[in-house]
Amino acid sequence: MLAIIIGTLLRTAWRPSCTFAPGIHFAAKTLLEAAVVMMGATVSFDTVAAAGTRLLLGIAATVFATLGVSFALARALRLPMKTALLVACGNSICGNSAIAAVAPVIDADSDVVATAIAFTAVLGIAVVLVLPPLAHLLQLDATASGVLAGLTVYAVPQVFAAASPMGLAAVQMGTVVKLVRVLMLGPVVTLLSVLKAGWDRTQPTPWRARAKAALLPGFIVLFLALAAARSLGFISESAVQPAREISNMLTILSMAGLGLEVDLRHVTAAGARVSLAVTLSLLFLGAFSMALIRILGLG
Repeated sequence: MLAIIIGTLLRTAWRPSCTFAPGIHFAAKTLLEAAVVMMGATVSFDTVAAAGTRLLLGIAATVFATLGVSFALARALRLPMKTALLVACGNSICGNSAIAAVAPVIDADSDVVATAIAFTAVLGIAVVLVLPPLAHLLQLDATASGVLAGLTVYAVPQVFAAASPMGLAAVQMGTVVKLVRVLMLGPVVTLLSVLKAGWDRTQPTPWRARAKAALLPGFIVLFLALAAARSLGFISESAVQPAREISNMLTILSMAGLGLEVDLRHVTAAGARVSLAVTLSLLFLGAFSMALIRILGLG
């Protein structure tokens, strides 16, 4: 979290030259993906198995409920259709990654995409910083804290940063819950592709190709493979601690890189209505997530 704060403040006060861009991008993307992959060796699906099918159904319900409410809020604030869809998908699933995946499907203009990503990036960091003290204030245990992080934080590595203060069990649960949310991106993008094809029959959308391209990226597949190997006992206990330390080191570096890509001045450029739509959507997501945690009897 300190790495994110320092990186963001530095980026806001100083605009790095092109010389620094490749390194910042490498830290924010490549090292981030490597940290997630290594994290897979420390995660056991047994953590989520105790919660059972009700948790999985609850995650799906949270995604689709937030998707619908976010879109309705954005349209009520008179945001354009495409902007409303980007805001809804970003908040409901996985932030910038969802926005980037949905944008080509709905043919969103670059300035619309940039606006949605700018505020989502800043708000995503705010969630990472606020969640640990909030979980403590609500007296949530490690399992419930992990579920809350997985349901509300945008990016998989940011879940790691947000859940770490609550312990390893919170990190494991939060990561698995978050990955289930990420898996929802495939059906959502496919649905939007089909709807787009219906809206624009004169230029049919190759929804099968786009849906395929929007499925899980390679680093998530590797994460799941290592997590499955860990769950099945193919990764020994002696290898777990080194993997955790490497993942932690890479996560710190990637969080610094992410911070160096966020300029707080872009929040004002995002526009009041977009900012309000994203904020209200996130508040609904948090409230719905807490309701789910209570219904499931967690924490």
